[in-house]
Amino acid sequence: MRITVLAGGVGAARFLRGLRRAAPEAEVTVIGNTGDDITLFGLRVSPDLDTVMYTLGGGINEDQGWGRETETHRIRAELAAYGASPDWFTLGDKDFATHIRRSQLLADGEPLSAVTEALCRRWQPGVRLLPMSDDPVETHVVLDGPGGPRVVHFQEWWVRMHAETPAAQIIASGAERARPAPGVLDAIGAADVVLFPPSNPVVSIGTILAVPGIRAAVAAKTVVGVSPIIGGSPVRGMADACLAAIGVDTSAAAVAAHYGPDLIDGWLVDDQDKSAGDDPALAGIEVRALPLLMRDLPATTAIARAALDLALELT
Repeated sequence: MRITVLAGGVGAARFLRGLRRAAPEAEVTVIGNTGDDITLFGLRVSPDLDTVMYTLGGGINEDQGWGRETETHRIRAELAAYGASPDWFTLGDKDFATHIRRSQLLADGEPLSAVTEALCRRWQPGVRLLPMSDDPVETHVVLDGPGGPRVVHFQEWWVRMHAETPAAQIIASGAERARPAPGVLDAIGAADVVLFPPSNPVVSIGTILAVPGIRAAVAAKTVVGVSPIIGGSPVRGMADACLAAIGVDTSAAAVAAHYGPDLIDGWLVDDQDKSAGDDPALAGIEVRALPLLMRDLPATTAIARAALDLALELT
């Protein structure tokens, strides 16, 4: 079986760990969001790609879901002593090594897809990890203020500002000019099923779909998504702030309706959201309810298995 997964960061990485156990013989390709990528201290950082790579490769900080295990922060302290900025984005010492190597390879002219492949040779994540594009795409947030609108990088809004200032608009800057990375459209076209893990529908899945050609390719396949919203709240993070920016309610039903029946065929919701199956806005989407909290690996494996079973049923 060939499975292609569109992935953000922590939620997607944990889902993928369950998917590998649910379908150990499957050929899994992960198309990672690069809209969160940012240059810090002269280094190119790819948070979502790294979170997937570290999680599946056994190097993730399990408590926080991102960054390296048993991390130290001596470099960060030294940079602070020099007054270097920003001081709101945490990079650990071992994590710095990944960003240094990525930046070296990019400076040598290697595309991000080749760089990601090189980094994965160390971690052996058990999936093929592809960036959505080799071209620069950055998610920017427009904020209204007394001096007029201003634009900040998504990471600043998310990490420094904790999304507390409402976003007037969220923009995938550069997406309209980007091309899918080598292998992305082939992986979608060859897939038996395409899965959306419980990732942010606006700045993770939505940004990947904004790259020309990807949405149309996905829409031609059997697609099953897992709701990132349980009982009217995000499972993790501040997806509600992102949904508000595009005028979508924070509910499992509203996110499925946002994707629409032209894109997704099946939708998994938590038991407490099972009424979504009766929502007329979801006509044409098969909705199934089950426990969706990824409390541990067995629970996560059961969710991944349910997503696969529904996809195969709808194929």
